[in-house]
Amino acid sequence: MCPATVPPLSSVRALTFDVFGTTVDWRSSVTEELALRAHRKRSSNPPPALKDRLDGLSEDDWGRFAQAWRDTYVRFVGSFDPEQDAWKTIDEHHRDSLVELLETWGLGGLYTDAEVSSLSLVWHRLAPWPDTVDGLAKLRDGGKLVLATLSNGNTDLVRDLDDFGGLGFHRLFCAETFRAYKPRPETYLGAAREMGLEPAQVAMVACHMGDLKAAKACGLRTIYVERPREEAWDKEGEEFTAARNWVDLWIGEEDVNLKVKFSAQFDNGGQRTSLSYIPAGMFLASTLYVF
Repeated sequence: MCPATVPPLSSVRALTFDVFGTTVDWRSSVTEELALRAHRKRSSNPPPALKDRLDGLSEDDWGRFAQAWRDTYVRFVGSFDPEQDAWKTIDEHHRDSLVELLETWGLGGLYTDAEVSSLSLVWHRLAPWPDTVDGLAKLRDGGKLVLATLSNGNTDLVRDLDDFGGLGFHRLFCAETFRAYKPRPETYLGAAREMGLEPAQVAMVACHMGDLKAAKACGLRTIYVERPREEAWDKEGEEFTAARNWVDLWIGEEDVNLKVKFSAQFDNGGQRTSLSYIPAGMFLASTLYVF
């Protein structure tokens, strides 16, 4: 194969996956848990003011609460400076921000401290997207790629998500591992270093363009997966449009839940072997040509 036709992902030996939004559907899981807990409280004869407040909240409202909770996380990791700030885990942030949101929403005192702590751990129990488990299994069966998380979640959180969803990652890399949050370079470069690979031998898989932009700046390859309501960039904007020129592989929402040819071919002592079919969505990301 001449250099001009070598695919950009030909040197990739590991895939690092964003977790929240890319691998698991946080929005549905968190919204359902919030609504369920509220329903139970409403049925337990809370004080009249709290009952009236609960009666006025719909499923859509709990979806907005979940989004507001997620937004606090985005602001937290974006503002955290490992050179100045004391380390704080995502679990700690989720609990602290939940307390603040409950107050803001007129729900202060609805839950005991123990119940708040329990509810804050809903982020450990997020359902995978429909294509996730089967897709990861197909990639593992290929036997040529290291599959790793690269998440801002802390170690216990990501381990629980891996177990809860039956994801089966080979390696679990988290912000806690490197004492820095994405999009800091320490995270991307640290994951490559821990696997004994050069950055260009690692492809970051994410549904957030900001994550991929930072990974690319560190020398990683990039695989973009469109997921519903996840992208923060304006999809009509110039920056998002221009990203098609530098993202190595782009999987659109229209690909999700299709069956597509898993066209990766792996060198096996000079023998090329093709792995038949794989669900689309983020695992069309495995359309790699690795020789």
